[in-house]
Amino acid sequence: MARAELRQMTRDDLPTVMEIERATFPADAWSEAMMRGELRDQPRTRHYVVAEIDGTIVGYAGLAVAADQADVQTIAVLAGHRRAGIGAALMDELLAEAVRRGASSVFLEVRADNPPAQAMYERFGFVRLGVRRRYYDDGTDAITMVKELGERDGR
Repeated sequence: MARAELRQMTRDDLPTVMEIERATFPADAWSEAMMRGELRDQPRTRHYVVAEIDGTIVGYAGLAVAADQADVQTIAVLAGHRRAGIGAALMDELLAEAVRRGASSVFLEVRADNPPAQAMYERFGFVRLGVRRRYYDDGTDAITMVKELGERDGR
Protein backbone atom coordinates (compact mmCIF):
# COMPACT_ATOMS: atom_id res chain seq x y z
CA MET A 1 0.00 0.00 0.00
CA ALA A 2 1.22 3.50 -0.84
CA ARG A 3 2.42 5.72 1.97
CA ALA A 4 0.05 8.45 3.15
CA GLU A 5 1.15 12.06 2.82
CA LEU A 6 -0.07 14.59 5.38
CA ARG A 7 -0.97 18.20 4.65
CA GLN A 8 -3.00 20.99 6.23
CA MET A 9 -6.75 20.62 5.81
CA THR A 10 -8.54 23.32 3.81
CA ARG A 11 -12.20 24.17 3.25
CA ASP A 12 -11.92 22.52 -0.17
CA ASP A 13 -11.34 19.20 1.62
CA LEU A 14 -14.64 19.37 3.53
CA PRO A 15 -16.84 17.35 1.11
CA THR A 16 -14.50 14.36 1.33
CA VAL A 17 -13.77 14.86 5.03
CA MET A 18 -17.50 14.95 5.78
CA GLU A 19 -18.02 11.67 3.89
CA ILE A 20 -15.34 10.05 6.06
CA GLU A 21 -16.82 11.69 9.18
CA ARG A 22 -20.29 10.27 8.52
CA ALA A 23 -18.95 6.82 7.62
CA THR A 24 -16.68 6.68 10.68
CA PHE A 25 -19.02 8.22 13.26
CA PRO A 26 -22.56 7.41 12.06
CA ALA A 27 -24.15 7.94 15.49
CA ASP A 28 -22.48 11.26 16.30
CA ALA A 29 -20.86 12.78 13.22
CA TRP A 30 -19.97 16.44 13.37
CA SER A 31 -21.93 18.73 11.08
CA GLU A 32 -20.19 20.50 8.24
CA ALA A 33 -20.87 23.78 10.06
CA MET A 34 -18.99 22.48 13.11
CA MET A 35 -16.04 21.45 10.95
CA ARG A 36 -16.05 24.81 9.16
CA GLY A 37 -15.96 26.51 12.56
CA GLU A 38 -12.91 24.49 13.51
CA LEU A 39 -11.13 25.45 10.30
CA ARG A 40 -11.93 29.14 10.89
CA ASP A 41 -9.77 28.94 14.03
CA GLN A 42 -6.85 27.48 12.08
CA PRO A 43 -4.02 28.23 12.64
CA ARG A 44 -4.75 30.46 15.67
CA THR A 45 -5.97 27.72 18.06
CA ARG A 46 -6.50 24.76 15.72
CA HIS A 47 -4.37 22.41 13.62
CA TYR A 48 -6.18 20.15 11.15
CA VAL A 49 -4.50 17.80 8.70
CA VAL A 50 -5.59 15.30 6.07
CA ALA A 51 -3.85 12.09 5.02
CA GLU A 52 -3.77 11.42 1.30
CA ILE A 53 -2.80 8.38 -0.72
CA ASP A 54 -2.30 9.06 -4.41
CA GLY A 55 -4.16 12.36 -4.04
CA THR A 56 -7.21 10.83 -2.31
CA ILE A 57 -8.04 11.80 1.27
CA VAL A 58 -8.22 8.67 3.44
CA GLY A 59 -8.10 10.25 6.91
CA TYR A 60 -7.96 13.45 8.90
CA ALA A 61 -7.28 14.73 12.38
CA GLY A 62 -7.59 17.92 14.37
CA LEU A 63 -6.06 19.50 17.46
CA ALA A 64 -7.10 22.45 19.61
CA VAL A 65 -4.51 24.24 21.74
CA ALA A 66 -5.07 26.83 24.45
CA ALA A 67 -2.20 27.91 26.69
CA ASP A 68 -0.35 24.74 27.77
CA GLN A 69 -3.23 22.33 27.11
CA ALA A 70 -4.04 20.58 23.84
CA ASP A 71 -7.08 18.50 22.94
CA VAL A 72 -7.38 15.96 20.16
CA GLN A 73 -10.63 17.12 18.57
CA THR A 74 -11.03 14.31 16.06
CA ILE A 75 -9.15 11.60 14.21
CA ALA A 76 -10.58 9.30 11.55
CA VAL A 77 -9.31 6.93 8.88
CA LEU A 78 -11.43 5.25 6.21
CA ALA A 79 -12.19 1.65 7.16
CA GLY A 80 -10.31 0.22 4.17
CA HIS A 81 -7.13 2.04 5.18
CA ARG A 82 -7.03 1.24 8.90
CA ARG A 83 -4.18 -0.72 10.47
CA ALA A 84 -1.78 0.70 7.88
CA GLY A 85 -0.15 3.31 10.11
CA ILE A 86 -2.26 6.26 8.93
CA GLY A 87 -3.90 6.86 12.31
CA ALA A 88 -0.48 6.69 13.94
CA ALA A 89 0.95 9.18 11.43
CA LEU A 90 -1.94 11.54 12.12
CA MET A 91 -1.46 11.21 15.88
CA ASP A 92 2.30 11.78 15.52
CA GLU A 93 1.53 15.03 13.68
CA LEU A 94 -0.97 16.20 16.33
CA LEU A 95 1.47 15.48 19.15
CA ALA A 96 4.31 17.22 17.30
CA GLU A 97 2.09 20.28 16.81
CA ALA A 98 1.15 20.26 20.51
CA VAL A 99 4.87 20.32 21.35
CA ARG A 100 5.54 23.09 18.79
CA ARG A 101 2.79 25.17 20.43
CA GLY A 102 4.17 24.65 23.94
CA ALA A 103 1.51 22.31 25.33
CA SER A 104 2.48 20.27 28.38
CA SER A 105 -0.44 17.83 28.14
CA VAL A 106 -2.82 16.50 25.51
CA PHE A 107 -6.35 15.34 26.31
CA LEU A 108 -8.91 13.36 24.34
CA GLU A 109 -12.20 11.53 24.64
CA VAL A 110 -12.70 8.12 23.05
CA ARG A 111 -15.83 6.03 22.80
CA ALA A 112 -16.00 3.33 25.46
CA ASP A 113 -17.10 0.89 22.73
CA ASN A 114 -13.99 1.50 20.58
CA PRO A 115 -11.20 -0.73 21.98
CA PRO A 116 -8.97 -0.42 18.87
CA ALA A 117 -8.80 3.37 19.24
CA GLN A 118 -8.23 3.08 22.99
CA ALA A 119 -5.35 0.67 22.35
CA MET A 120 -3.76 3.03 19.82
CA TYR A 121 -3.95 5.94 22.26
CA GLU A 122 -2.40 3.80 25.01
CA ARG A 123 0.48 2.89 22.64
CA PHE A 124 1.09 6.64 22.32
CA GLY A 125 1.32 6.98 26.09
CA PHE A 126 -2.18 8.24 26.86
CA VAL A 127 -3.57 7.12 30.22
CA ARG A 128 -7.17 6.95 31.34
CA LEU A 129 -8.45 9.81 33.47
CA GLY A 130 -12.11 8.92 33.87
CA VAL A 131 -15.45 8.37 32.20
CA ARG A 132 -17.99 10.86 30.89
CA ARG A 133 -21.29 9.05 31.17
CA ARG A 134 -23.56 9.13 28.11
CA TYR A 135 -21.22 11.63 26.43
CA TYR A 136 -22.09 10.68 22.85
CA ASP A 137 -25.45 11.31 21.19
CA ASP A 138 -26.34 7.61 21.20
CA GLY A 139 -25.74 7.36 24.97
CA THR A 140 -22.31 5.73 24.79
CA ASP A 141 -19.81 6.71 27.48
CA ALA A 142 -16.56 8.51 26.68
CA ILE A 143 -13.29 7.54 28.28
CA THR A 144 -11.15 10.62 28.94
CA MET A 145 -7.42 10.20 28.46
CA VAL A 146 -4.34 12.38 28.88
CA LYS A 147 -0.73 12.30 27.76
CA GLU A 148 1.83 14.41 29.55
CA LEU A 149 4.39 15.79 27.13
CA GLY A 150 8.04 15.88 28.10
CA GLU A 151 11.58 15.21 26.99
CA ARG A 152 10.67 12.13 24.91
CA ASP A 153 8.28 14.27 22.89
CA GLY A 154 10.93 16.73 21.79
CA ARG A 155 10.58 19.32 24.56
